[in-house]
Amino acid sequence: MKLYLASRSPRRRELLDQIGVKYECLDVEINEDWNGKETARDYVARLAQEKAQTGLLQLKDHQDCVVLAADTSVVLDDIILGKATTKDQAMEMLSNLSGRCHHVYTGLALADQEQEKVCVNLNRVYFRHLTPEECQQYCATGEPLGKAGGYAVQGVGAIFIERIEGSYSGVMGLPLFETAELLRAVGVKII
Repeated sequence: MKLYLASRSPRRRELLDQIGVKYECLDVEINEDWNGKETARDYVARLAQEKAQTGLLQLKDHQDCVVLAADTSVVLDDIILGKATTKDQAMEMLSNLSGRCHHVYTGLALADQEQEKVCVNLNRVYFRHLTPEECQQYCATGEPLGKAGGYAVQGVGAIFIERIEGSYSGVMGLPLFETAELLRAVGVKII
């Protein structure tokens, strides 16, 4: 069974490498717009499924392969924050997250030509109070750009986190417990 990862995320590759999984990457493009009505859980599950199915379409002539895909969203007050594309956007996100608990959802989908398995990982992340100066200094690093919620748990952004209830790897973008369970279920060797 050959595994493909439908993701450009270097963090997801690092996490799969961490558990010794052999895979190849697929570059997939889907529309990631949130309609504002679906729940965060449904949204990340849908995007993960669409990424996996798009990856499968690229491999339609390949036999005995499986595609893993994931999508992660930061959610505050039932609003999906999306990825910060500007420093101003990141500043706003960070000031909104300051001193509060938010949720990080990661949807996982594993699909082959016959079946698809989907699950969602939920985590609670507690930020300490942030000063405007800290937010500005963090944004000056460039790290928040392109990151869901405007921060990276595996980077400098970790200094803002008081605690996580759930999975660190899930907040990073690929919950390893659930990933390993899905992969084992279809016969992909781990470690």
